[in-house]
Order: sequence, then C-alpha cells, then structure tokens
Amino acid sequence: MKKILVTGAAGQLGRCIHNLAPQFPECEFDFLSKSDLDIENNTALREHLENNSYDYCINTAGYTNVEKAEEESDRAFNLNALSVQALSNLCHKHDIVLIHPSTDYVFDGNSNEPYSEKASTNPLSVYGKSKLKGEENIEISGCNYFIIRTSWLYSEHKNNFLKTVNHYAKQGKDMTITTEQTGSPTNANDLAEAILHIISSDSKRFGLYHFSNKGQATWFYFAQRILEYSNQIGAIKLAKTEHYRTFAARPKYSVLSTTLFEDTFKFEIKGWEQSLRLLLNKSNSKK
Repeated sequence: MKKILVTGAAGQLGRCIHNLAPQFPECEFDFLSKSDLDIENNTALREHLENNSYDYCINTAGYTNVEKAEEESDRAFNLNALSVQALSNLCHKHDIVLIHPSTDYVFDGNSNEPYSEKASTNPLSVYGKSKLKGEENIEISGCNYFIIRTSWLYSEHKNNFLKTVNHYAKQGKDMTITTEQTGSPTNANDLAEAILHIISSDSKRFGLYHFSNKGQATWFYFAQRILEYSNQIGAIKLAKTEHYRTFAARPKYSVLSTTLFEDTFKFEIKGWEQSLRLLLNKSNSKK
C-alpha cells in the first residue's frame, strides 16, 4: 500500500486528485488543505512529516494569482519557493518522493515551437520567477522528485478560465478576450490522472517533465470552444483583441512539448478540445 500526502487539497488540482483516488485502491491518501497543514509553517510541516510515514507527497499548494503576485512578491516567493525548499528538504530526509506541479510561465514566450524540458527558462512575471525558484530548490534538495510543468489549468473546481466564461455567459455579459497569447488549455483532471499513473506504475524515472493537453489555442479560441461545447455560443458577444492590458507580463507563446512525458510513462494525452468537450458533457449530464 502506497501512502500519499496531498498538500493544498482544497485547491483545483487537489480536488481532481481526490475525485480520482477511488480508482487507485493500492494507494492510501491523506488529503490536507491549508487549514489542516500550512506548508508555510515550517514547524508544523516538519512535525507532520516526522510523525507520519509517506511514500509520496503531491504538493498542490501554491500561490497562483499571476496578477496579484506582482504586488505580493514576498508572499509568492514564500509559498512557491521557500516553502517548497523546506518541503523538498524534508522529503529528502524522510525518503519521500515529491511530485510538484510547475508552470509554462517559466518561459518568456519568444519561441515559435513547443518548449522542451531542455529549453532555456526566462520568466517574465513574479509568479513565473517564484515557480522557477521552487523548481531550483527541489533540484538541489537531494530528494527524488517529479517536477511537472503544466499550462492553462481549468476544471469544474475553484476559479479558472472555464468557470469565468461560463459565469459571464449565464449572466449575459459580453467579453473581450485576447488573441495575443497562445498555449495549451489543460484539464486538471487529466493532470491528476497522469500524476496518479506515475505513482501507480512505480516509476523511478525522476526528473523534470512537461504535461499539457495536446494542441494549442489562444485565449479567445479557448473561450469560443467553451461557449460552443456548452451550447452557449449565442449567449453573449465575444470580441477579440490583440492587446489586453495586464499588470503581469505573460509569455505570448508557451506551448509545451509533452513527448518526453508520453514516451517515459507510456501515457496517452488527450487533445485539449476533446478533453474540454468530455468535461462539459459530463457536467451537463449531471444537471
């Protein structure tokens, strides 16, 4: 029986892992939200890992507000880098495999082809810089780890682009969406399944990987497909803009190459449009 700690369990990815957990009976999960275990509290974190025996830690806790991070850089670095440093050091001490999601925002967007794991990083935002520092802290900790960079996460849980578009459609509010950025919308349920697949397969191929749903889109095209697949295409007026002002700089192109992940773990990744349609069809069937 593999024992797995999931930190930040009340967040989007944590909830997706929780939903899939019954499909992995060989695993025993300990889902802890921030109120249960705050990874910024070094003392509490150390005591918890000393008093409990885990084989894996999936760290879904993190500072994810890209805009607000520009004003709260200390907060972002504390959660995404310093706390990750403490966690990875403890994982090394207690022989726990750390699985840590990271982001496409570690890149500057100047590429014209999907980024591989070997591509040079150059984050533009505080958020991206804090996540990259977290990666670096894990790498030097000595622990066994899987760092998994992902992009444009959405799901039926918490706040994300999918839920924002659906909310505006239901309220009848028109939207102006940027065409300036291109990436790969990624269903957090698919990322959760991929993480649990790694654990279930007992892989020892530790290291850095990229995972996103296959294909690419602009935020405008993503919004179009959300409205189309949820039968709300005429509910609001959707306008496009090439220049949408944001406080935080974002990469204009951040598509990730997932070849290494697929080949290493023998995991078939869905196209983003297929995965979006499946999620929306599932949501509609529950109504």
